[in-house]
Amino acid sequence: MITNNLYKEKYRPQYHFSPEKNWSNDPNGMVYYQGEYHLFYQYNPADVVWGPMHWGHAVSKDLIHWEHLPIALEPDQELGMIFSGSAVVDKNDTTGFFDGGEGLVAIYTTHLEREEGPLQQQAIAYSKDNGRSWTKYEGNPVIKNYGVEDFRDPKVIWHQETEKWVMVVACDDRVRFYNSPDLKEWKYLSEFGSELGSHGGVWECPDLFKLPVEENNKIEVSNQEKEKWILQIGDQQGGEAGVSTQYFIGEFDGMRFETKEEKSYKVDFGQDLYALQSWSDMPEQRRVWLGWMNNIAYAEDIPTDGWRGMMSIPRELSLRKTEAGLRLIQKPVKELHQLKEEFYHQKNIFLENELSISCDLQSYQLKAELEISDESDLSLALHKKDEQQSLLNYAGKTNSFRLDLSKTGVVDFNKNYLKEKNINRISSSKNLILDIYVDQSSVEIFIDDGEISITDLVFPEKDSNEIKLSVNNSEIKINKLNIFEMNSIW
Repeated sequence: MITNNLYKEKYRPQYHFSPEKNWSNDPNGMVYYQGEYHLFYQYNPADVVWGPMHWGHAVSKDLIHWEHLPIALEPDQELGMIFSGSAVVDKNDTTGFFDGGEGLVAIYTTHLEREEGPLQQQAIAYSKDNGRSWTKYEGNPVIKNYGVEDFRDPKVIWHQETEKWVMVVACDDRVRFYNSPDLKEWKYLSEFGSELGSHGGVWECPDLFKLPVEENNKIEVSNQEKEKWILQIGDQQGGEAGVSTQYFIGEFDGMRFETKEEKSYKVDFGQDLYALQSWSDMPEQRRVWLGWMNNIAYAEDIPTDGWRGMMSIPRELSLRKTEAGLRLIQKPVKELHQLKEEFYHQKNIFLENELSISCDLQSYQLKAELEISDESDLSLALHKKDEQQSLLNYAGKTNSFRLDLSKTGVVDFNKNYLKEKNINRISSSKNLILDIYVDQSSVEIFIDDGEISITDLVFPEKDSNEIKLSVNNSEIKINKLNIFEMNSIW
């Protein structure tokens, strides 16, 4: 438990992970091992802006409460900074590092600044003591740069069918696949994406995993759709305001990724979710990820004091056959329930005008189950005080949302901060489910049981104390409306 003034600063998240101080960005090395979830992350221990990248480190037993540990990996003169990557459990000692036992291996990018331009290569390190100390492999780099400036962020998985380690790594405007028997000697296999998906900038931070399709009594799922591979990739300039994250649905045979889809899909419709990574070796075959909640376009200008950078809440993933076809589903993990205390509830009422709730909480969950019609126009205002509000509008005629952050508080810290965005709903159901997580300086909105997520940073004044649900044109029915205070994890 933190007992000093840390985690009490203005805008400091209370149930999202952030380091005690200074700059952080991409999550790295996400792995579950011997009862602990490991979260490494890009970290500058000396300043609140991006700088010489280290791997910061924290562990958790429940995905929610985190224990800070010393820095895991530091830059060195020979290969340079420690950029993003992944970690795995070497259960069969394929590396020979563990004397016939098992241990953790981190796979990461090194970044060396040179007069002729930066050099990015892939390297490994290993730990024999549950990640508390790390030894860099003396044979680094394990994959040398093949002649591109951007060659980074290796995600490594064990591919059971071929009995090989497989790496997907971002290379300029595409990804490459490699395999290895021992994490040390790597063979190039194939590449993907040069003419597919979003290409606003360089690609970064790939993730690769297989997901089952949810059982659905309303929409039939064919045998060919029961399980699919997901390839997720960040596009550094693919969004309306800087970064965006996309995913492809396809097949992976251990050698190459193939998709029949003509396009990629957005992971999130906000502007502040990037560099997502999922945990390796999770129990119960769950697939859970989180991302960096910020945006390269303005990350160094956000108005926080003494710290910059936080992670999203962990999200459990699945695939669902929606009205638009197969889509990635994200739901807040069940472990978050332990933080909740009920603050407000309402059910089975008809709303014709507006409902105002006095709410002085800055960290809470709002869950609403509404019955709407084609004529319904509704708005949900959060952080409301006088003119200040974070406003989510829904228009029944177009079945679409508009998120208006133009009056949410501090919005002029950078010209690239996007104040309005429009999102088309996938479902045509007259039952609308909103699940919203608010935490001091962030809003994460999940629509229709995880079919859409919208993630944004917001910087309201702390004395905003009203939530207002308003309806125009036609009444709606509130089947359920619950607000839960979210207790601090610190």
